[in-house]
Order: sequence, then structure tokens, then C-alpha cells
Amino acid sequence: MNQSKPIVCLAFILGFLLLNLQPLQAQDLNRSIDELVRAEIKDENGPGGVFMVAQKGKPIYSKAFGKANLELDVKLTPESIFQLGSMTKQFTSIAILILEEKGLLQTQDPVSKYVADFPNGQNITLHHLLTHTSGIRDFTKMKQLKEIAQKEMSAQMMVDFFKNEPVDFAPGEKFDYNNSGYVLLGHIIEVASGSSYEDFIQKNIFEKAGMSHSCYNSDRKIIPKRAYGYQKKETGYVNKTLINYSVPFASGALMSNLEDLLRWQKALNENQLLKAENSRKAFTKYKLNDGKEFTYGYGWHLREINGKTSREHGGSIFGYKSMAVYLPESDIYVVGLTNCDGLSPTQLVQNIAKLALESLSKR
Repeated sequence: MNQSKPIVCLAFILGFLLLNLQPLQAQDLNRSIDELVRAEIKDENGPGGVFMVAQKGKPIYSKAFGKANLELDVKLTPESIFQLGSMTKQFTSIAILILEEKGLLQTQDPVSKYVADFPNGQNITLHHLLTHTSGIRDFTKMKQLKEIAQKEMSAQMMVDFFKNEPVDFAPGEKFDYNNSGYVLLGHIIEVASGSSYEDFIQKNIFEKAGMSHSCYNSDRKIIPKRAYGYQKKETGYVNKTLINYSVPFASGALMSNLEDLLRWQKALNENQLLKAENSRKAFTKYKLNDGKEFTYGYGWHLREINGKTSREHGGSIFGYKSMAVYLPESDIYVVGLTNCDGLSPTQLVQNIAKLALESLSKR
């Protein structure tokens, strides 16, 4: 009797099972994600969202739910373009590090080097702005905001709007999420580069990363595949509240889609925009004056999911919410973008990331 035949047959069966295991796991993951999303986005005829899971730079899941335009009855697609809100801060922080790599500024520079009359500017550094530890007043908490919300503001005008407000604490004393710091960083990008913030991001990030569907937002531009923004009231959906995007500026004025955000993550991973030692600064946990470490780098929250390191950030702006989670150890990237500010993808994306981590780690 030939004993090699059972061994060959067993190897064949094992090989067959392994070849078919991955598609089955992918199907299970897709079904599980669908269930999670549909539990949150229940109205197929209302605004919704788009969601993506990618590993090693390739999409594993990419799907749209709900409508891009209620008036025209147009469905969302995975290619739809959304406002990012505070996910913009990732691009602003990398722009600062690009300028540092070019020798045009240093993250330890005082704000006074670029804005001479900024109160206490000699003691507030770019590092404080990047890490939300500056103590300056967040302009989104100012009652006067409604007076400028729909006005065209220059970067200097925005800085002047909040610079003389009482501070909340001394630089480096605590972490307190702050939009003013990133508006100020946008102004510093313009001063140091001699270019507008919009042009600098376009040339040094979007073009280099191949992000052809990303831009600085405008309600006047024709933006193909734009998802329109909505708010939900007791009486139903309404069009989003208008805002001039020169107001959120470098803290929240960019637009993108799933494909481009995957290109963004790929560009970061492959050091297309910065040398590795420089980009690493964005993903480092820093310490307060008392030596206490906090979980924010430059433009990213640095947390854990299922015991694995995660880099996260969300965004919220009238009519839109966003969330992205990157798990560097598994090279898993999860993004959710919605076009109704009543639909938050934050917890949903974190839950999808947990599912993906559990499923894809078995492959």
C-alpha cells in the first residue's frame, strides 16, 4: 500500500480549505459590517454615509448607505466627496512638519516669531498649538462666532478674532482640544511658506499623494460627486447651516473621499511626504509640564483598540461628520464619512475597526 497517497490527499484538502477560508472570512466580515452600519443608518431615503476597511493599502470593504442629495434623489456612492471637519488637522500638522523638514520653521519656535503681537506669543510654541496644550481660547466657544460665521475671513482676521481673549491656562499645563491653535497654525504655514494654506496643501500633499478628489471646501465651486450636507430636526431633514469655510480654515475646511483618504494613509506609510523620522513626530505621545503623558500627537489621537495601538481622529462641521482609525501593527485603515451631523460615525468606525482587527488577524 502506498502511504504517500493519504498524505497527498490530506495536503490537498488542507490547501483547498485554506484557499477558501479567506473569501469566507471576508464575506463574514462584510456581513457583520453591514449589520453594524444598518443599525445606525436606518433610513435608506435619508442622508447616510460611506465606510471603508482597507488592509495593506487595499480596500477590503467599501460601501455607501443613504442619499447624497435628497432633493434630487441621488444615492451616495463610495466615490462621494464629503467635508472632513477636524480631520483637516491631520493635513495641517503634516504641512507644519513638511515646512520643518524644508528648514522653514521649527515646532519649538515661539508663535511670536510669526505673529509678533500675539499675546504671550513668546511662551507659546508651535508644539503647543499642534498638541492642543497652548491654553488659548477656542474660537468655536466664543459667542461672537455667529457674527463672522458667514463672512469671508483672511487668516490674519481669524487670528485677530480670538487672540485677545482671556487664556484658559498657561502653555503646557493641560491638554484641551482647541480649534484656534490649528487656525493659527494655518496662518503660520502661510507666513513661513509665502503661499496660501489652500495652495500649500494642494501642492505639497494632495498632488504628491495623488489625491485628485480632495480640495479646500467651497459652496461656490462645482465639486463633482459632492455629498450635500443635512441636519435632522424634529420636523425632518433640513439643508445644513451655511458657514464660510475661511472661518474653520486650517482646523476644518478640507474635503475628500474614501479613495483619497486611503491614498493619504498610503503616502504617510510610504514616506512620500516626509522622511520617516519627521513623520514619526506626529505619532508620538508627549508630556505636559508636570511630566504627565497625554494621548495626542500632532493631529492624531493616539489610543488603543483591543490592546493594539491606534491613530484616530474625527471631525464635525455643519451637515457632516467623519472618523478614521489606523491600526499600524496590522496596517488596517477604517474610515466613515456621513452627510448628516445627526449621524456620528465615531463609535461605529471604532466598532468596525475592532471587527476588522479580530477577523483579519486570523488570516
